[in-house]
Amino acid sequence: MKNNNDWLATLATSLSPLYSVAWRLIVALSVARILLVAWQWDRVVDANMLIPVFVQGLRFDLVLLGMLLAPAVIAFPVLASNRLLLPVWRVLLRFYLPVALLAAIFMELSTPSFIAQFDSRPNILFIEYLDHPKEVFATLWAAYKLPLILAVLFIAVLGRITLRSFAQSTKIIRPTGLLTALAVAPLLLIVCLGMVRSTLDHRPVNPSTVALSTDPLVNDLALNSAYSALYAIYETRHEDGGGIRYGEIDDDTAISIVKDSMQIDPWDFTLPELPTLHLQYPMNKSGKPLNLVIIIEESLGAEFVGSLGGLDLTPNLDRYAAQGLWFSKLYATGTRSVRGLEAIVSGFTPTSARSVVKLGKSQKNFFTLAEVLSRQGYDTSFIYGGEAQFDNMRRFFVNNGFEHIVDEKDYDNPVFTGSWGVSDEDLFDRAHEQFSGQHETPFFSLVFTSSNHSPFQYPDNRIQQFDEEKNTVNNAVQYADFALGRFLDMARDSDYWDDTIFLVVADHNSRVYGSEVVPVERFHIPGLVLGGAVEPAVIETVASQIDLAPTMLSLIGVSAEHPMIGHDLTLPKNANAPGRAIMQFNGAQAYMSGEHVAVLQKDLPVRQFSYRDGHLIEVDEYDDELTQTAIAHAAWSSMAYEKSLYRLPDLNETLVGWVNHQKKAR
Repeated sequence: MKNNNDWLATLATSLSPLYSVAWRLIVALSVARILLVAWQWDRVVDANMLIPVFVQGLRFDLVLLGMLLAPAVIAFPVLASNRLLLPVWRVLLRFYLPVALLAAIFMELSTPSFIAQFDSRPNILFIEYLDHPKEVFATLWAAYKLPLILAVLFIAVLGRITLRSFAQSTKIIRPTGLLTALAVAPLLLIVCLGMVRSTLDHRPVNPSTVALSTDPLVNDLALNSAYSALYAIYETRHEDGGGIRYGEIDDDTAISIVKDSMQIDPWDFTLPELPTLHLQYPMNKSGKPLNLVIIIEESLGAEFVGSLGGLDLTPNLDRYAAQGLWFSKLYATGTRSVRGLEAIVSGFTPTSARSVVKLGKSQKNFFTLAEVLSRQGYDTSFIYGGEAQFDNMRRFFVNNGFEHIVDEKDYDNPVFTGSWGVSDEDLFDRAHEQFSGQHETPFFSLVFTSSNHSPFQYPDNRIQQFDEEKNTVNNAVQYADFALGRFLDMARDSDYWDDTIFLVVADHNSRVYGSEVVPVERFHIPGLVLGGAVEPAVIETVASQIDLAPTMLSLIGVSAEHPMIGHDLTLPKNANAPGRAIMQFNGAQAYMSGEHVAVLQKDLPVRQFSYRDGHLIEVDEYDDELTQTAIAHAAWSSMAYEKSLYRLPDLNETLVGWVNHQKKAR
């Protein structure tokens, strides 16, 4: 009996650190969830999710626990059974388990700030920002100084206590013996795998399991942040294929639906191998190609724009709106700058993967406006106030048609430099200087602002502040509008105004949040076309950022062959149609046609809504054609990236396309 008791005591001692980390993790995650639910109480109650959040929350906490314990359990029979290897087992338990526990707690501490910005638990955006520690730390220090200090102190104190506790408990561990370890290890591994799968179904649980309401944030509360971040990394395995596929549709059917939706004459498609490649003819037939300047205003949502019913923070943009081509129902494709750049510069539709600006297969020979215009003799440039390598912009742009890159290091004596680079004033002064010196060659320039970005830093004494506190989003919007208006006034008086088309458009809203599965209203952004050749008008059709590039080609008078599926909104048939927009929000994609919206989610049936007064109202009768169109466009995006279909043809392909087009023309 003594020997039996010794055997059990030795085994229990060896495994006690696993029990210790298990209860600590579950308690920490449960407390964090209680606090988050208390913070978001109204949304949780409105979604009728109070009980599911905690029941499913415990389930996913056990999933994380199983993942955390699995490496130790796998190592157990080798390291814990042998006296020579026992020191390695002690070190593993003493350091791996506390570090893993502290990492999970740190993720929960970072969650409120992430929710405040993105209305979700940490996801792939959280991981991507880790690639840019300078900008991230500067932002955190400027905007979240006190929470950052408290979090670091809390983790430091908790880490010291935890490491000391595990150091003491591992000192008394003794070898279990090989037979004991081999007998117990399979049982422990089965328990871990059972916790990770958390179901006997064909597929293990995943975030779709808790998609029980139409409020994405409330669904996320049933997860934990370490799991949501790890799952986001796991999902990147689909990126070579352009992300996950929503629904079932074969490639030929998807291509056929997308081509029909383009509203292009069949004989203008030029090359079957590149299904959407077609010829576009411009509405502007003056014969002289115009310059093109695209100004992307960081985080400028419709909620800040008086002309769109928002706060009266953009008097300069509103003033110029009456002088140009104004898009009253323009929608962003996503919630990140690179998603906006993807749509505006490439006309590419969003996928569930990251933007093509960051993905491997699009770093060369991927279509952009710069590439097609450089082939027609344009000088092409990207002008930015921050570091161009942020979000992989420099590499993507240089490899896909942009000849010149201007970023933070290229500014001499800027009037103001913040966390994200020089001020918008400096940016526009540099752009104006460059444009004023370009007379011989037509040019295309992409100008990307950054002042309206957390922590919202800008020069003093420029604006009449909307908020008493200086560094707020409302004040930053006012400053961004001040700098924009100042530039447009200079440009209007310049010698390049009459020969240039200017597009002013936001990349996305400042913060996309809400209790709906896709908060459509938060994707509403301003868009304005100006220039000497532009007649004032309002386009009231629903439009997407993907429509802007083909519309700009038409306005600058360039005939081009390209693969973009967006609509030329200078054509009456498109400007007077209901229009459509595609929006990617976390794991969901919305396809909006007029006021009808189909929402796609992984492993879930397509849902349909009516969009009225800024809200989605679920409908009783579904439109099968809308469902198929939504699925087809999502499939096309992934397919086009995966199979390199979104590009300009090489010389041999161009010759074949020209011959085929001549045959069809006859």
